[in-house]
Amino acid sequence: MNSALPHSPLRRSLLAGALAMALGGLARAQPAAYPARALNWVVGFPAGGGTDALARTVGAGLGERLKQSVVIDNRPGAAGILAADRVSHEAPDGYTLLTGDIAILVFNPAIYPNVRYDPLNDFTPVALMAQFPLIIATHPGSGLRSMADVVQLARAHPEQALYGSAGVGTPHHLAMEMLQNEAGIKAEHVPYKGDMPALQDLAGGQIPLAILAPAVSLPYFKSGKLVPLAVTSDERLAQLPDVPSLKELSLAKAGVYAWQGLVGPRGMPPAVVGKLSANVADVLKDPAVVAKLAELGMQPSPADAQGMADHIRSEQQRWVPLIKARGIRSN
Repeated sequence: MNSALPHSPLRRSLLAGALAMALGGLARAQPAAYPARALNWVVGFPAGGGTDALARTVGAGLGERLKQSVVIDNRPGAAGILAADRVSHEAPDGYTLLTGDIAILVFNPAIYPNVRYDPLNDFTPVALMAQFPLIIATHPGSGLRSMADVVQLARAHPEQALYGSAGVGTPHHLAMEMLQNEAGIKAEHVPYKGDMPALQDLAGGQIPLAILAPAVSLPYFKSGKLVPLAVTSDERLAQLPDVPSLKELSLAKAGVYAWQGLVGPRGMPPAVVGKLSANVADVLKDPAVVAKLAELGMQPSPADAQGMADHIRSEQQRWVPLIKARGIRSN
């Protein structure tokens, strides 16, 4: 009797039941395929600007490819510091992401004493997305017709060479600091809270100069309400073929670009990072996305997680010494 027990129906039934329970437990232990729910994409700047437009454009394409919603969560304030600090403390599961730009990942820690995050140690780089140059502009009644006029004014009457920017520590501000450093001139900075207030004061004649993002300024150049004097890119912009670059004018050694990428909290799983990075790169190849970015004056600049980490380090080496040398600080 005992020798037949292993092959008895009862024994087979017990073994089958145990196997089913084991397999069921294994299935429950396996994490759901990523992503199993909506992604929250935090943007540390207001809705309606270029940063927001890029996130919404790429986010829509990413959502289509991942077959999940990508919710854009605007958390403006303090040069993106508040949004960055919040995301750095979120769970590193790939469901909370952040637009990490040159200000958040390079400028802020060197300029703002209250920054508590480390750009490389507290975030997981995911992918670079796009870059855009900036445009130095004036209004038709300023009497300034070229960058030569600007340089002459800044050397003779620096107190009159007022320029507006999107704020302290923005790419706009740092581009003008680099111009002053390399051209040996001095201009007075008038910081605003974003591109649009600076643009509006420039168009109204309250200031003679401003440095602006293409996303907001290109329509004003087309209408003649503003006059572009130079672009900070290495080469001329296709949208402004008659406007020289600072490099072309020997006023800069290299192009200056505001760039944006995607990051998450430190410790994200490599498989999740790889999936996000590959899909972002795929979105940036979409002709409709390329066309949309062109409208915003942006250029796709895809790079994977390692490429983005390398880019952050390179930009830190370029900008942090300048920030320290020129004593750029904010309370």
